[in-house]
Amino acid sequence: MEIFSLLTHFRTSTNSFFSQYEPLVLILAPIFSLFIARFLHSILTVVLENGIKSTLIASFMYMIKLIPGVNRYLDAEKQKVVDKLQSGNKSKRDGWRTELPASGLGSRVIEMMKEEKRKDVAWQGKCSGTVYIGGTEFEGHFSLINEACSMFAHTNPLHLDVFQSVVHYEAEVVAMTAALLGGKEKASGGQICGNMTSGGTESIVLAVKSSRDYMKTKKGIKNPEMIIPLSAHSAYDKAAQYFNIKLRRVPVNSEFQADVRAIRRSINKNTILIVGSAPGYPHGIIDPITELGQLAMSFGVCLHVDLCLGGFVLPFARKLGYPIPPFDFSVQGVTSISVDVHKYGLAPKGTSVVLYRNHEIRKHQFVAVTEWSGGLYVSPTIAGSRPGGLIAGAWAAMMSLGEEGYLENTRQIMEVSKKIQEGIKGIPELFVVGRPDMTIVAFASNIVDIFEVNDLMSSKGWHLNALQRPNSLHICVTLQHVSVVDDFLKDLQESVQKVKENPGPISGGLAPIYGAAGRMPDRVMVQELLVNFMDGTC
Repeated sequence: MEIFSLLTHFRTSTNSFFSQYEPLVLILAPIFSLFIARFLHSILTVVLENGIKSTLIASFMYMIKLIPGVNRYLDAEKQKVVDKLQSGNKSKRDGWRTELPASGLGSRVIEMMKEEKRKDVAWQGKCSGTVYIGGTEFEGHFSLINEACSMFAHTNPLHLDVFQSVVHYEAEVVAMTAALLGGKEKASGGQICGNMTSGGTESIVLAVKSSRDYMKTKKGIKNPEMIIPLSAHSAYDKAAQYFNIKLRRVPVNSEFQADVRAIRRSINKNTILIVGSAPGYPHGIIDPITELGQLAMSFGVCLHVDLCLGGFVLPFARKLGYPIPPFDFSVQGVTSISVDVHKYGLAPKGTSVVLYRNHEIRKHQFVAVTEWSGGLYVSPTIAGSRPGGLIAGAWAAMMSLGEEGYLENTRQIMEVSKKIQEGIKGIPELFVVGRPDMTIVAFASNIVDIFEVNDLMSSKGWHLNALQRPNSLHICVTLQHVSVVDDFLKDLQESVQKVKENPGPISGGLAPIYGAAGRMPDRVMVQELLVNFMDGTC
């Protein structure tokens, strides 16, 4: 009875309150409802973008960090990891110069540089990717591109009226590259065009910027979004941050390719760009570019294909008879392509090309300034001044090798790649990740800690790339590996056996850090670790 009386009293009081303040309630109710709706929409958006698990973990970590002393403890632990990653770097920097010498050293600097160069790691034949020219027969190629770079070291294509030679070279590098990638066929909507850049990242960033501005003009999109598979290069993350573009990341399929259906589900009215790779950097697997092209055309969005690794291999591999699926401008729907000349094009470091299906899209890459007191200004790339020597070096590399040279190089590295795949399959504890289409072979294990294997390989002088999702390693095969492929497989098998027989990280190895980072659920903390590491290294 007492409970009934209390409830009756509460109802009467409530009715009295609402009767007394009804006008205020009528005003505040819609505002409050709108606030609740927006709050729930924000939560739902975060959950849909990051997943329930990641959202719950992020919320839990946020609350944990509110406890007094927890942040201090976490910062101290993060610093321990950073110190471990940077071990040895700080002592090396102790003797580094911080001021100009009082008197110039003249030609003595060359001897000093030679001495410093001797401290570099012995990379010949032991690095994944990194240096793509290989073998004693290529010493002449090194000399050739060095001479070309030196001859034009003073030039800058920004001053196109002065240095017409490097302007000419850039145009021919772009045209020759476009011809390899479907440029011989008449592109719908205009002629394939492009520019040289400083590397794959700048090529990708420019393609994203151009796509954003092109889609704003074409569709009026003011809140741009782009969709990338998990395997897409981290340059897209840079572009998203630089240009305020929302990034939607979708999983790959069971074959480690871009999942076309997942991308289709993510396309909305704000989508400006979808992405494919040929091949993807982690596993050397070509995404289904034809299907992505059809998707891009049906939704009227741009499609960028990352050919930074494959641009100077896949066209020649196809001519050699390898079953290479469509990947370039021959696929309708592809609007831009990035391709590095400084990788398998064997040009000097710092040379890449970004290509567009037509001039209408490329025009959005340029920056033109009309109100500067310094005069009228227009620049095609992120850099204003650009090193003409590198452009000349790229032209010299392509002209000196020619189609026959690239065909022979591709034959060698594709054969070595297949040999490495077969060798890995012969090690019972390892398996190849997916089915590589090109010269990148990723491998993992369900039996041994693959990062401990990596540490042992490092102790033998090999420099491989550590991957995640799944935890694995890869080797990007270059001409450097042609003569040492048997040594690589022998060292790999020995390292696997040693880890299997003596599990546990080797002293000074980074396996615990790689493993911990892969298992750490709070990805913000991992991001902070990486930033702190870079901040202490630069």
